[in-house]
Amino acid sequence: MAKHGTIRIPDYEYVERRMRAAELIKQAGLDVLIVNSNEADYANARYFSGFWPLFERCGVAIAPTGDAALMVGPESRIFAADRSKIEKIFVLKEYRESADPAYPELIPDTFADVMKAIGVTGKKLRIGVASYLDTSVIIMEGIRAAFPEAEIVRADSIMVSLRQIKTANEIACLREGYRIAELASQQVIKEIQPGMTELQMVGVAQRVVYEQGAEYEGLPMYVFSEASTRHAISRSSYRQFEKGDIVQLNLSAKIDGYSAAIGYPIVLGKLEGKRREVVMFGLEAHRWTEKQVKAGIPAADVAKGFYDYFVKNGYKDNFVYGPLHGTGMIEVEAPWCETSSTYDLKPNMTFQIDTYISSDTFGVRWEKGIAVTETGCDVLSPEIGTLYELEF
Repeated sequence: MAKHGTIRIPDYEYVERRMRAAELIKQAGLDVLIVNSNEADYANARYFSGFWPLFERCGVAIAPTGDAALMVGPESRIFAADRSKIEKIFVLKEYRESADPAYPELIPDTFADVMKAIGVTGKKLRIGVASYLDTSVIIMEGIRAAFPEAEIVRADSIMVSLRQIKTANEIACLREGYRIAELASQQVIKEIQPGMTELQMVGVAQRVVYEQGAEYEGLPMYVFSEASTRHAISRSSYRQFEKGDIVQLNLSAKIDGYSAAIGYPIVLGKLEGKRREVVMFGLEAHRWTEKQVKAGIPAADVAKGFYDYFVKNGYKDNFVYGPLHGTGMIEVEAPWCETSSTYDLKPNMTFQIDTYISSDTFGVRWEKGIAVTETGCDVLSPEIGTLYELEF
């Protein structure tokens, strides 16, 4: 096991990211790129700056030269200065927290100040905004007020292009996160008992994740049982486990901003009949997906084949979503692998093989992380074996 905090993204890689972004900014004919983030989805701003906001929002502005500035809220100046890989830091009220304080004594910086500092001049700018879904109305109004003659365009494609191919350091962070997530899963299996609650098991997982060196959970820990396993996304509850329950584990660990999650069902007893058939079909579909992955394969072909696999085996009504989704700084990130996808798989793309199957009374997910290779895929997480059926 590596010493805590030693598996990380090196400083030089942040510089390389900004320079790669600068080339794409020029190709897109933009005068500047602004990416925005919040505490929940911090990825785009942290990708360039290493900074993860708390309560407040943050953003990064990048010029076609690669010069960049970090924009934070009124309470994060010192915090950002201690953590940011970008030296130029500006405090803008547009990035304040949701309580909407007025800060009457503050003399804030402006978007105009930011642009001037990174060498972007003029009024009729072409401004690309990424993290479009996570750009608040207040932030967008601030940009428009500072540059009323600017053309503002959606530029999420630049970030997808940058983030979808991972470096060796990024993959190392993910691999360490998966290692820890599996340790947490195994500890839950050791400690779970009928009568305990879903939230108690979340606590067990959190203890292991932090003891093993993660900086945080990679996602809100999933420990669902019985009816709540039908939730494709949800939160754990105070429900007490009973003998015979199907329990879904989706546990995760974050390493230097990279979120790794693994998932599989366990049973508090023996699973038989139709319930077992559904669960094991999910595992078969999961393994089918792994065999399809290879550089050069159209993503849409994998998705179409996955859906057909459900249909041919009589599970059309149990299908929820496609076979793969991108992973990295956020456990679910672009690109998804869907029947409408228009890209081919490339080496060092990282995905979750995320196989979710739902029924009227329960659902299960088999999930692990992979990196695409020329000949197939590198499984980054400990390999999923078979179904855990626990005796009490």
